[in-house]
Amino acid sequence: MSSFIIADDHPITLVGMESYVKKLGHKVLGTYDNGISAYNGIQLHKPEYAILDLGMPGLNGIEVLGKIRSHNKTIKIIIYTMYSETALFEKAVEMGVNGYILKDFAMDELKECLETLVFQNHWFSPRLQENLVHTNLDNSNAQIEKLSPAEIKIAQLISQEQSTKQIAEKLFISIKTVENHRRNISHKLQLGANKNALLIWAVENKHNLGL
Repeated sequence: MSSFIIADDHPITLVGMESYVKKLGHKVLGTYDNGISAYNGIQLHKPEYAILDLGMPGLNGIEVLGKIRSHNKTIKIIIYTMYSETALFEKAVEMGVNGYILKDFAMDELKECLETLVFQNHWFSPRLQENLVHTNLDNSNAQIEKLSPAEIKIAQLISQEQSTKQIAEKLFISIKTVENHRRNISHKLQLGANKNALLIWAVENKHNLGL
């Protein structure tokens, strides 16, 4: 059993989410209808998980995420939203979100998300990824053509959230070689200095990478 707080400014959605989390066997320590009270509730109760609606008054889900991450790196934060814009997703990943699910499929996706987060640090809606890939399909294919077969393999493993050490062990190469590949990929794709940029790109292009 894990502990949760849940925040959503729509009362019916909030009650439904609370009921479903309890049905999955978890404990809900508090529910909130705005971002400020959600932030305060997380500070007070120190739950293992927070499920946050993206669009809330006071503070939105990403703003709560940012405030929490400034002093708490361990709580697993899941944002759920009806929006699938690339910029919002990238901002959430940049700020350290663990889960990102779409409201239209929230109940189905939440179960899989929670099961995955027991063992991994991230789970992002496959439907979101498909949408992002579709939106940027032509540009993504052109970018992937710049990569060597070895770099594509590295990118595939990054999209599966494999660490540098895990990739090195899997491919029987050195950590330094993996780091060089990562730098080369980022340079070819012009991803910039953001340490999460390659992860974001790999997740968005998972299907284009042949996975």
